[in-house]
Amino acid sequence: MKKNLLIICLLYSFSIFGQGTEKTSQNNDIIENFMRLSTQQLFDTAEYYRKKFIYDTALIYFNLIINTPIKDSDIEQQKITIMALNQSAITYGKICDYRTSYELFIKALTLSEKTGNILYKPSIYNNLGVIYNYFNRLDIAKEFFTKALNLCEDSIRMAVYLNNLGDNAIKTDKIDSAFYYLNKSFQISKQHNDIYLEMILNSIAESYQKNKLYDSAFHYFGLSQNEARKKDRTDLESEFLSKSGKLFFEVNNIDSALHYINLSNIIAIEKKFSGILADNYLLLSKIEESKGSSKSAFEYFKFYANLKDSIYSIDKFSEINQLQRLYEISKTNQQIEELLIDRQLKENTIHYQRIVQWIVIIAILLLIIVLLIVIYQHRALRKSYKILFNKNVDIIKNNKKTSEKDKIPDDYEDLMKKILAVMEDPAIYCDQSFSADKLASLTQSNHSYVSTAIKNTLNKNFRSFLSSYRIREAQRIFSEFDTEKYSIEFISQKVGFKSRSGFFDAFKEVTGVSPSYYLKSLKEKIS
Repeated sequence: MKKNLLIICLLYSFSIFGQGTEKTSQNNDIIENFMRLSTQQLFDTAEYYRKKFIYDTALIYFNLIINTPIKDSDIEQQKITIMALNQSAITYGKICDYRTSYELFIKALTLSEKTGNILYKPSIYNNLGVIYNYFNRLDIAKEFFTKALNLCEDSIRMAVYLNNLGDNAIKTDKIDSAFYYLNKSFQISKQHNDIYLEMILNSIAESYQKNKLYDSAFHYFGLSQNEARKKDRTDLESEFLSKSGKLFFEVNNIDSALHYINLSNIIAIEKKFSGILADNYLLLSKIEESKGSSKSAFEYFKFYANLKDSIYSIDKFSEINQLQRLYEISKTNQQIEELLIDRQLKENTIHYQRIVQWIVIIAILLLIIVLLIVIYQHRALRKSYKILFNKNVDIIKNNKKTSEKDKIPDDYEDLMKKILAVMEDPAIYCDQSFSADKLASLTQSNHSYVSTAIKNTLNKNFRSFLSSYRIREAQRIFSEFDTEKYSIEFISQKVGFKSRSGFFDAFKEVTGVSPSYYLKSLKEKIS
Protein backbone atom coordinates (compact mmCIF):
# COMPACT_ATOMS: atom_id res chain seq x y z
CA MET A 1 0.00 0.00 0.00
CA LYS A 2 2.74 2.44 1.00
CA LYS A 3 4.68 1.59 -2.17
CA ASN A 4 1.68 2.54 -4.34
CA LEU A 5 1.19 5.79 -2.46
CA LEU A 6 4.86 6.70 -2.89
CA ILE A 7 4.52 6.18 -6.64
CA ILE A 8 1.41 8.41 -6.69
CA CYS A 9 3.23 11.05 -4.66
CA LEU A 10 6.26 11.04 -6.99
CA LEU A 11 4.17 11.22 -10.16
CA TYR A 12 2.07 14.03 -8.72
CA SER A 13 5.13 15.94 -7.59
CA PHE A 14 6.91 15.61 -10.95
CA SER A 15 3.79 16.67 -12.87
CA ILE A 16 3.56 19.92 -10.86
CA PHE A 17 7.17 20.86 -10.23
CA GLY A 18 9.20 19.28 -13.01
CA GLN A 19 12.41 17.36 -12.43
CA GLY A 20 14.81 20.07 -11.26
CA THR A 21 17.35 19.32 -8.55
CA GLU A 22 15.81 21.72 -6.04
CA LYS A 23 12.27 20.36 -6.54
CA THR A 24 13.49 16.77 -6.39
CA SER A 25 14.97 17.55 -3.00
CA GLN A 26 11.63 19.02 -1.91
CA ASN A 27 9.79 15.90 -3.14
CA ASN A 28 12.18 13.73 -1.13
CA ASP A 29 11.39 15.79 1.96
CA ILE A 30 7.66 15.31 1.37
CA ILE A 31 8.07 11.56 0.89
CA GLU A 32 10.14 11.37 4.07
CA ASN A 33 7.42 13.29 5.91
CA PHE A 34 4.78 10.90 4.58
CA MET A 35 6.70 7.92 5.93
CA ARG A 36 6.99 9.31 9.46
CA LEU A 37 3.90 11.52 9.97
CA SER A 38 0.44 10.40 11.07
CA THR A 39 -2.63 11.25 9.00
CA GLN A 40 -3.50 14.09 11.37
CA GLN A 41 0.03 15.47 11.16
CA LEU A 42 -0.10 15.31 7.35
CA PHE A 43 -3.34 17.29 7.44
CA ASP A 44 -1.88 19.88 9.83
CA THR A 45 1.17 20.24 7.55
CA ALA A 46 -1.07 20.71 4.49
CA GLU A 47 -3.07 23.37 6.34
CA TYR A 48 0.13 25.15 7.32
CA TYR A 49 1.21 25.46 3.66
CA ARG A 50 -2.32 26.39 2.53
CA LYS A 51 -2.52 29.26 5.00
CA LYS A 52 0.89 30.42 3.79
CA PHE A 53 -0.50 30.40 0.19
CA ILE A 54 2.01 27.72 -0.83
CA TYR A 55 -0.75 25.88 -2.61
CA ASP A 56 1.27 23.36 -4.64
CA THR A 57 2.92 21.84 -1.54
CA ALA A 58 -0.36 21.92 0.39
CA LEU A 59 -2.08 19.98 -2.40
CA ILE A 60 0.56 17.23 -2.33
CA TYR A 61 0.00 16.65 1.38
CA PHE A 62 -3.78 16.69 0.94
CA ASN A 63 -3.42 14.23 -1.95
CA LEU A 64 -1.42 11.83 0.22
CA ILE A 65 -4.30 11.71 2.69
CA ILE A 66 -6.97 11.40 0.00
CA ASN A 67 -5.21 8.48 -1.71
CA THR A 68 -4.64 6.52 1.48
CA PRO A 69 -7.15 3.60 1.62
CA ILE A 70 -9.76 4.11 4.35
CA LYS A 71 -10.68 1.37 6.78
CA ASP A 72 -14.40 1.13 7.47
CA SER A 73 -13.72 0.93 11.19
CA ASP A 74 -11.32 3.90 11.31
CA ILE A 75 -13.71 6.77 12.06
CA GLU A 76 -10.87 9.24 12.70
CA GLN A 77 -9.30 8.57 9.29
CA GLN A 78 -12.71 8.95 7.62
CA LYS A 79 -13.13 12.33 9.29
CA ILE A 80 -9.65 13.55 8.29
CA THR A 81 -10.14 12.34 4.69
CA ILE A 82 -13.39 14.30 4.40
CA MET A 83 -11.61 17.37 5.79
CA ALA A 84 -8.70 16.84 3.35
CA LEU A 85 -11.09 16.57 0.38
CA ASN A 86 -12.89 19.74 1.48
CA GLN A 87 -9.73 21.77 2.10
CA SER A 88 -8.08 20.46 -1.09
CA ALA A 89 -11.16 21.56 -3.04
CA ILE A 90 -10.95 25.01 -1.46
CA THR A 91 -7.27 25.20 -2.45
CA TYR A 92 -8.05 24.31 -6.08
CA GLY A 93 -10.66 27.05 -5.99
CA LYS A 94 -8.00 29.53 -4.88
CA ILE A 95 -5.96 28.71 -8.00
CA CYS A 96 -9.17 28.91 -10.08
CA ASP A 97 -9.35 25.24 -11.01
CA TYR A 98 -13.06 25.09 -10.34
CA ARG A 99 -13.66 21.83 -12.15
CA THR A 100 -11.25 19.92 -9.86
CA SER A 101 -12.53 21.89 -6.89
CA TYR A 102 -16.12 20.89 -7.59
CA GLU A 103 -15.16 17.25 -8.14
CA LEU A 104 -13.41 17.10 -4.77
CA PHE A 105 -16.35 18.75 -3.00
CA ILE A 106 -18.67 16.10 -4.47
CA LYS A 107 -16.29 13.36 -3.28
CA ALA A 108 -16.24 14.92 0.20
CA LEU A 109 -20.05 15.10 0.23
CA THR A 110 -20.39 11.49 -0.95
CA LEU A 111 -17.93 10.20 1.64
CA SER A 112 -19.65 12.27 4.34
CA GLU A 113 -23.03 10.70 3.49
CA LYS A 114 -21.57 7.20 3.17
CA THR A 115 -19.82 7.27 6.56
CA GLY A 116 -22.51 9.26 8.38
CA ASN A 117 -20.15 12.17 9.14
CA ILE A 118 -22.79 14.86 8.67
CA LEU A 119 -20.78 17.38 10.72
CA TYR A 120 -18.95 18.55 7.57
CA LYS A 121 -21.94 18.66 5.21
CA PRO A 122 -22.83 22.33 5.97
CA SER A 123 -19.28 23.44 5.05
CA ILE A 124 -19.32 21.38 1.85
CA TYR A 125 -22.73 22.73 0.81
CA ASN A 126 -21.51 26.27 1.44
CA ASN A 127 -18.38 25.73 -0.67
CA LEU A 128 -20.45 24.29 -3.54
CA GLY A 129 -22.59 27.43 -3.35
CA VAL A 130 -19.45 29.57 -3.61
CA ILE A 131 -18.48 27.85 -6.88
CA TYR A 132 -21.93 28.45 -8.38
CA ASN A 133 -21.61 32.06 -7.25
CA TYR A 134 -18.41 32.39 -9.30
CA PHE A 135 -20.32 31.26 -12.38
CA ASN A 136 -23.20 33.61 -11.56
CA ARG A 137 -25.70 30.79 -11.02
CA LEU A 138 -27.17 32.64 -8.08
CA ASP A 139 -30.34 30.56 -7.70
CA ILE A 140 -28.38 27.31 -7.27
CA ALA A 141 -25.84 29.06 -5.04
CA LYS A 142 -28.62 30.27 -2.73
CA GLU A 143 -29.99 26.71 -2.45
CA PHE A 144 -26.59 25.43 -1.27
CA PHE A 145 -26.08 28.34 1.16
CA THR A 146 -29.55 27.73 2.62
CA LYS A 147 -28.86 23.99 2.99
CA ALA A 148 -25.63 24.84 4.81
CA LEU A 149 -27.38 27.23 7.20
CA ASN A 150 -30.25 24.82 7.94
CA LEU A 151 -27.84 21.99 8.82
CA CYS A 152 -25.36 24.11 10.77
CA GLU A 153 -25.20 23.77 14.56
CA ASP A 154 -22.01 25.82 14.97
CA SER A 155 -22.87 29.49 15.58
CA ILE A 156 -19.43 30.61 14.38
CA ARG A 157 -19.86 28.94 10.97
CA MET A 158 -23.36 30.42 10.76
CA ALA A 159 -21.71 33.82 10.37
CA VAL A 160 -20.13 32.63 7.09
CA TYR A 161 -23.32 31.11 5.70
CA LEU A 162 -25.40 34.17 6.61
CA ASN A 163 -22.77 36.41 5.02
CA ASN A 164 -22.87 34.36 1.81
CA LEU A 165 -26.67 34.55 1.73
CA GLY A 166 -26.36 38.31 2.21
CA ASP A 167 -23.86 38.54 -0.64
CA ASN A 168 -26.18 36.44 -2.81
CA ALA A 169 -29.10 38.76 -1.97
CA ILE A 170 -27.02 41.79 -2.99
CA LYS A 171 -26.33 40.26 -6.39
CA THR A 172 -30.03 39.57 -6.91
CA ASP A 173 -30.99 43.12 -5.84
CA LYS A 174 -32.77 41.97 -2.68
CA ILE A 175 -31.21 44.65 -0.51
CA ASP A 176 -33.56 44.31 2.47
CA SER A 177 -32.80 40.59 2.69
CA ALA A 178 -29.10 41.35 2.28
CA PHE A 179 -29.06 43.74 5.24
CA TYR A 180 -31.03 41.22 7.33
CA TYR A 181 -28.52 38.39 6.68
CA LEU A 182 -25.48 40.64 7.04
CA ASN A 183 -26.68 42.16 10.30
CA LYS A 184 -27.21 38.69 11.83
CA SER A 185 -23.79 37.62 10.54
CA PHE A 186 -22.17 40.75 11.99
CA GLN A 187 -23.75 40.16 15.42
CA ILE A 188 -22.47 36.57 15.54
CA SER A 189 -18.98 37.70 14.48
CA LYS A 190 -18.84 40.30 17.28
CA GLN A 191 -19.81 37.60 19.80
CA HIS A 192 -16.85 35.45 18.69
CA ASN A 193 -13.91 37.89 18.70
CA ASP A 194 -14.56 39.36 15.22
CA ILE A 195 -14.08 36.02 13.42
CA TYR A 196 -14.81 36.34 9.66
CA LEU A 197 -15.38 40.07 10.28
CA GLU A 198 -13.33 41.07 7.24
CA MET A 199 -15.68 39.21 4.86
CA ILE A 200 -18.80 40.56 6.56
CA LEU A 201 -17.52 44.16 6.41
CA ASN A 202 -16.78 43.68 2.71
CA SER A 203 -20.32 42.42 2.05
CA ILE A 204 -21.78 45.36 3.98
CA ALA A 205 -19.67 47.69 1.84
CA GLU A 206 -21.01 46.05 -1.33
CA SER A 207 -24.60 46.46 -0.11
CA TYR A 208 -24.01 50.19 0.41
CA GLN A 209 -22.39 50.39 -3.03
CA LYS A 210 -25.45 48.72 -4.54
CA ASN A 211 -27.60 51.41 -2.92
CA LYS A 212 -25.18 54.11 -4.16
CA LEU A 213 -24.38 55.14 -0.59
CA TYR A 214 -20.77 55.68 -1.53
CA ASP A 215 -19.44 57.27 1.67
CA SER A 216 -20.60 54.27 3.71
CA ALA A 217 -19.28 51.89 1.07
CA PHE A 218 -15.79 53.48 1.15
CA HIS A 219 -15.83 53.36 4.95
CA TYR A 220 -16.64 49.65 5.15
CA PHE A 221 -14.24 48.71 2.34
CA GLY A 222 -11.52 50.45 4.34
CA LEU A 223 -12.50 48.55 7.49
CA SER A 224 -12.51 45.23 5.63
CA GLN A 225 -9.01 45.90 4.21
CA ASN A 226 -7.65 46.78 7.66
CA GLU A 227 -9.20 43.65 9.18
CA ALA A 228 -7.78 41.42 6.41
CA ARG A 229 -4.34 43.02 6.80
CA LYS A 230 -4.48 42.55 10.58
CA LYS A 231 -5.22 38.84 10.12
CA ASP A 232 -2.58 38.46 7.38
CA ARG A 233 -5.24 37.42 4.85
CA THR A 234 -3.41 38.72 1.78
CA ASP A 235 -5.88 36.99 -0.56
CA LEU A 236 -8.79 38.94 0.94
CA GLU A 237 -6.76 42.14 1.21
CA SER A 238 -5.97 41.96 -2.52
CA GLU A 239 -9.64 41.27 -3.32
CA PHE A 240 -10.92 44.14 -1.14
CA LEU A 241 -8.37 46.58 -2.62
CA SER A 242 -9.62 45.57 -6.06
CA LYS A 243 -13.21 46.26 -5.03
CA SER A 244 -12.22 49.67 -3.66
CA GLY A 245 -10.65 50.41 -7.05
CA LYS A 246 -13.91 49.52 -8.79
CA LEU A 247 -15.83 51.77 -6.43
CA PHE A 248 -13.52 54.73 -7.11
CA PHE A 249 -13.95 54.12 -10.84
CA GLU A 250 -17.71 54.06 -10.36
CA VAL A 251 -17.59 57.55 -8.80
CA ASN A 252 -15.20 58.70 -11.57
CA ASN A 253 -12.15 59.10 -9.33
CA ILE A 254 -9.64 57.61 -11.80
CA ASP A 255 -6.43 58.35 -9.88
CA SER A 256 -7.67 56.65 -6.71
CA ALA A 257 -9.03 53.74 -8.74
CA LEU A 258 -5.60 53.19 -10.34
CA HIS A 259 -3.90 53.46 -6.95
CA TYR A 260 -6.02 50.73 -5.38
CA ILE A 261 -5.86 48.46 -8.44
CA ASN A 262 -2.06 48.71 -8.45
CA LEU A 263 -1.93 47.85 -4.73
CA SER A 264 -4.18 44.85 -5.39
CA ASN A 265 -2.06 43.73 -8.36
CA ILE A 266 1.16 43.82 -6.33
CA ILE A 267 -0.29 41.18 -4.01
CA ALA A 268 -2.16 39.23 -6.71
CA ILE A 269 0.89 38.88 -8.96
CA GLU A 270 3.14 37.83 -6.09
CA LYS A 271 0.65 35.27 -4.75
CA LYS A 272 -0.70 34.25 -8.19
CA PHE A 273 -4.32 35.12 -7.47
CA SER A 274 -5.55 34.65 -11.04
CA GLY A 275 -9.19 35.51 -10.41
CA ILE A 276 -8.34 38.85 -8.82
CA LEU A 277 -5.84 39.63 -11.60
CA ALA A 278 -8.51 38.96 -14.23
CA ASP A 279 -10.93 41.38 -12.56
CA ASN A 280 -8.20 44.01 -12.20
CA TYR A 281 -7.16 43.78 -15.86
CA LEU A 282 -10.77 44.21 -16.96
CA LEU A 283 -11.10 47.33 -14.79
CA LEU A 284 -7.77 48.70 -16.10
CA SER A 285 -9.09 48.17 -19.63
CA LYS A 286 -12.21 50.19 -18.81
CA ILE A 287 -10.12 52.94 -17.17
CA GLU A 288 -7.86 53.24 -20.22
CA GLU A 289 -10.90 53.31 -22.47
CA SER A 290 -12.42 56.13 -20.40
CA LYS A 291 -9.16 58.07 -20.83
CA GLY A 292 -9.35 57.57 -24.61
CA SER A 293 -6.36 55.22 -24.75
CA SER A 294 -7.77 52.45 -26.95
CA LYS A 295 -4.47 50.67 -27.47
CA SER A 296 -3.76 50.28 -23.74
CA ALA A 297 -7.37 49.36 -23.14
CA PHE A 298 -7.10 46.57 -25.73
CA GLU A 299 -3.87 45.21 -24.21
CA TYR A 300 -5.38 45.01 -20.76
CA PHE A 301 -8.50 43.39 -22.18
CA LYS A 302 -6.37 40.68 -23.82
CA PHE A 303 -4.76 39.93 -20.44
CA TYR A 304 -8.23 39.74 -18.93
CA ALA A 305 -9.64 37.54 -21.72
CA ASN A 306 -6.76 35.04 -21.46
CA LEU A 307 -7.20 34.70 -17.71
CA LYS A 308 -10.98 34.57 -17.93
CA ASP A 309 -10.93 31.81 -20.52
CA SER A 310 -8.76 29.68 -18.28
CA ILE A 311 -10.93 30.34 -15.21
CA TYR A 312 -14.54 30.67 -16.30
CA SER A 313 -14.67 28.74 -19.55
CA ILE A 314 -18.03 27.34 -20.63
CA ASP A 315 -16.46 23.90 -20.97
CA LYS A 316 -15.46 23.94 -17.30
CA PHE A 317 -18.93 24.95 -16.22
CA SER A 318 -20.40 22.17 -18.37
CA GLU A 319 -18.07 19.71 -16.63
CA ILE A 320 -19.26 21.02 -13.27
CA ASN A 321 -22.89 20.53 -14.30
CA GLN A 322 -22.03 17.02 -15.47
CA LEU A 323 -20.44 16.23 -12.10
CA GLN A 324 -23.55 17.52 -10.36
CA ARG A 325 -25.76 15.28 -12.53
CA LEU A 326 -23.53 12.26 -11.84
CA TYR A 327 -23.77 12.97 -8.13
CA GLU A 328 -27.57 13.19 -8.31
CA ILE A 329 -27.72 9.96 -10.36
CA SER A 330 -25.48 8.26 -7.80
CA LYS A 331 -27.79 9.39 -5.00
CA THR A 332 -30.83 8.12 -6.92
CA ASN A 333 -29.19 4.74 -7.48
CA GLN A 334 -28.36 4.56 -3.80
CA GLN A 335 -31.98 5.32 -2.92
CA ILE A 336 -33.16 2.57 -5.29
CA GLU A 337 -30.79 0.10 -3.64
CA GLU A 338 -32.08 1.12 -0.24
CA LEU A 339 -35.68 0.60 -1.41
CA LEU A 340 -34.84 -2.88 -2.71
CA ILE A 341 -33.20 -3.79 0.57
CA ASP A 342 -36.18 -2.39 2.45
CA ARG A 343 -38.61 -4.45 0.37
CA GLN A 344 -36.55 -7.58 0.98
CA LEU A 345 -36.63 -6.96 4.71
CA LYS A 346 -40.41 -6.53 4.60
CA GLU A 347 -40.76 -9.82 2.73
CA ASN A 348 -38.57 -11.59 5.29
CA THR A 349 -40.54 -10.22 8.25
CA ILE A 350 -44.10 -10.79 6.96
CA HIS A 351 -44.31 -14.00 9.03
CA TYR A 352 -44.08 -11.96 12.24
CA GLN A 353 -46.70 -9.39 11.37
CA ARG A 354 -49.56 -11.37 12.96
CA ILE A 355 -47.62 -11.62 16.19
CA VAL A 356 -47.20 -7.86 16.15
CA GLN A 357 -50.93 -7.46 15.48
CA TRP A 358 -51.79 -9.63 18.50
CA ILE A 359 -49.38 -7.63 20.63
CA VAL A 360 -51.09 -4.43 19.51
CA ILE A 361 -54.56 -5.86 20.25
CA ILE A 362 -53.50 -6.96 23.74
CA ALA A 363 -51.89 -3.57 24.35
CA ILE A 364 -55.13 -1.84 23.31
CA LEU A 365 -57.16 -4.05 25.64
CA LEU A 366 -54.79 -3.28 28.50
CA LEU A 367 -55.05 0.39 27.69
CA ILE A 368 -58.86 0.19 27.78
CA ILE A 369 -58.72 -1.52 31.19
CA VAL A 370 -56.35 1.16 32.50
CA LEU A 371 -58.66 3.88 31.15
CA LEU A 372 -61.67 2.28 32.87
CA ILE A 373 -59.76 2.20 36.16
CA VAL A 374 -58.77 5.85 35.71
CA ILE A 375 -62.38 6.80 34.93
CA TYR A 376 -63.60 4.95 38.01
CA GLN A 377 -61.00 6.66 40.19
CA HIS A 378 -61.84 10.00 38.64
CA ARG A 379 -65.52 9.54 39.48
CA ALA A 380 -64.65 8.53 43.04
CA LEU A 381 -62.47 11.62 43.33
CA ARG A 382 -65.27 13.83 41.98
CA LYS A 383 -67.59 12.29 44.57
CA SER A 384 -65.10 13.11 47.32
CA TYR A 385 -64.78 16.65 46.00
CA LYS A 386 -68.56 16.94 45.98
CA ILE A 387 -68.72 15.94 49.65
CA LEU A 388 -65.99 18.49 50.47
CA PHE A 389 -67.88 21.14 48.55
CA ASN A 390 -71.12 20.48 50.39
CA LYS A 391 -69.32 20.62 53.72
CA ASN A 392 -67.82 23.98 52.78
CA VAL A 393 -71.24 25.29 51.77
CA ASP A 394 -72.67 24.16 55.11
CA ILE A 395 -69.84 25.94 56.93
CA ILE A 396 -70.59 29.16 55.08
CA LYS A 397 -74.31 28.87 55.82
CA ASN A 398 -73.76 28.19 59.50
CA ASN A 399 -71.34 31.15 59.67
CA LYS A 400 -68.72 29.34 61.73
CA LYS A 401 -66.02 31.88 61.16
CA THR A 402 -66.00 32.91 64.80
CA SER A 403 -66.21 29.44 66.31
CA GLU A 404 -62.59 29.76 67.33
CA LYS A 405 -63.73 31.81 70.35
CA ASP A 406 -64.88 28.62 72.02
CA LYS A 407 -61.36 27.19 71.85
CA ILE A 408 -59.42 30.05 73.45
CA PRO A 409 -57.32 29.03 76.47
CA ASP A 410 -57.22 31.38 79.43
CA ASP A 411 -53.54 32.34 78.80
CA TYR A 412 -54.33 34.14 75.57
CA GLU A 413 -57.99 34.97 76.05
CA ASP A 414 -57.71 38.77 76.03
CA LEU A 415 -55.32 38.94 73.09
CA MET A 416 -57.25 36.39 71.00
CA LYS A 417 -60.50 38.25 71.59
CA LYS A 418 -58.85 41.36 70.19
CA ILE A 419 -57.41 39.41 67.25
CA LEU A 420 -60.75 37.80 66.39
CA ALA A 421 -62.48 41.16 66.74
CA VAL A 422 -60.09 42.64 64.16
CA MET A 423 -60.62 39.64 61.88
CA GLU A 424 -64.36 40.25 61.79
CA ASP A 425 -63.76 43.08 59.31
CA PRO A 426 -62.99 41.73 55.79
CA ALA A 427 -61.84 45.17 54.70
CA ILE A 428 -58.89 44.81 57.08
CA TYR A 429 -57.70 41.27 56.40
CA CYS A 430 -58.47 41.43 52.63
CA ASP A 431 -56.01 44.31 52.27
CA GLN A 432 -53.00 42.92 50.38
CA SER A 433 -50.65 44.79 52.72
CA PHE A 434 -52.18 43.18 55.85
CA SER A 435 -49.52 41.39 57.91
CA ALA A 436 -48.77 40.01 61.37
CA ASP A 437 -47.10 43.33 62.21
CA LYS A 438 -50.26 45.22 61.27
CA LEU A 439 -52.42 42.82 63.31
CA ALA A 440 -50.06 43.30 66.28
CA SER A 441 -50.41 47.07 65.94
CA LEU A 442 -54.22 46.88 65.80
CA THR A 443 -54.30 44.68 68.92
CA GLN A 444 -51.70 46.80 70.74
CA SER A 445 -49.36 43.84 70.98
CA ASN A 446 -46.19 42.73 69.18
CA HIS A 447 -45.44 40.45 66.20
CA SER A 448 -43.98 37.59 68.26
CA TYR A 449 -46.77 37.49 70.86
CA VAL A 450 -49.51 37.63 68.21
CA SER A 451 -47.92 34.75 66.23
CA THR A 452 -47.43 32.68 69.42
CA ALA A 453 -51.04 33.26 70.52
CA ILE A 454 -52.42 32.11 67.16
CA LYS A 455 -50.10 29.11 67.09
CA ASN A 456 -50.86 27.91 70.64
CA THR A 457 -54.56 28.71 70.49
CA LEU A 458 -55.58 27.58 66.97
CA ASN A 459 -52.58 25.39 66.08
CA LYS A 460 -51.98 27.50 62.93
CA ASN A 461 -49.26 29.83 61.77
CA PHE A 462 -50.21 33.37 60.82
CA ARG A 463 -50.22 32.60 57.06
CA SER A 464 -52.67 29.69 57.41
CA PHE A 465 -54.78 31.72 59.86
CA LEU A 466 -55.02 34.66 57.45
CA SER A 467 -55.64 32.38 54.43
CA SER A 468 -58.58 30.69 56.17
CA TYR A 469 -60.34 34.05 56.64
CA ARG A 470 -59.57 35.22 53.11
CA ILE A 471 -60.73 31.95 51.52
CA ARG A 472 -63.99 31.96 53.48
CA GLU A 473 -64.55 35.51 52.30
CA ALA A 474 -63.93 34.31 48.74
CA GLN A 475 -66.48 31.53 49.28
CA ARG A 476 -68.99 34.11 50.48
CA ILE A 477 -68.36 36.25 47.39
CA PHE A 478 -68.72 33.22 45.13
CA SER A 479 -72.13 32.45 46.65
CA GLU A 480 -73.47 36.03 46.72
CA PHE A 481 -72.02 37.78 43.65
CA ASP A 482 -72.70 37.26 39.95
CA THR A 483 -69.57 35.28 39.08
CA GLU A 484 -70.23 35.71 35.38
CA LYS A 485 -69.06 39.30 35.79
CA TYR A 486 -66.02 38.58 37.96
CA SER A 487 -63.10 36.29 37.16
CA ILE A 488 -61.39 34.06 39.72
CA GLU A 489 -58.29 36.28 39.36
CA PHE A 490 -60.37 39.36 40.25
CA ILE A 491 -61.84 37.72 43.35
CA SER A 492 -58.40 36.42 44.44
CA GLN A 493 -57.08 39.99 44.38
CA LYS A 494 -60.24 41.28 46.06
CA VAL A 495 -59.67 39.02 49.08
CA GLY A 496 -56.01 40.01 49.38
CA PHE A 497 -53.96 37.52 47.33
CA LYS A 498 -51.21 38.95 45.15
CA SER A 499 -50.93 35.99 42.77
CA ARG A 500 -53.28 33.49 41.14
CA SER A 501 -51.12 30.54 42.21
CA GLY A 502 -51.09 31.66 45.85
CA PHE A 503 -54.89 31.90 45.84
CA PHE A 504 -55.29 28.46 44.26
CA ASP A 505 -52.93 26.83 46.76
CA ALA A 506 -54.60 28.46 49.76
CA PHE A 507 -58.12 27.68 48.49
CA LYS A 508 -57.31 24.00 48.08
CA GLU A 509 -55.56 23.90 51.47
CA VAL A 510 -58.61 25.35 53.24
CA THR A 511 -61.46 23.73 51.29
CA GLY A 512 -59.85 20.60 49.84
CA VAL A 513 -60.94 21.54 46.26
CA SER A 514 -59.74 24.02 43.64
CA PRO A 515 -61.55 27.36 43.25
CA SER A 516 -62.56 26.49 39.66
CA TYR A 517 -64.12 23.20 40.80
CA TYR A 518 -65.83 24.95 43.74
CA LEU A 519 -67.27 27.63 41.43
CA LYS A 520 -68.41 25.06 38.89
CA SER A 521 -70.12 22.97 41.59
CA LEU A 522 -71.77 26.09 43.01
CA LYS A 523 -73.23 26.99 39.60
CA GLU A 524 -74.52 23.44 39.15
CA LYS A 525 -76.20 23.56 42.56
CA ILE A 526 -77.84 26.91 41.83
CA SER A 527 -79.10 25.79 38.44
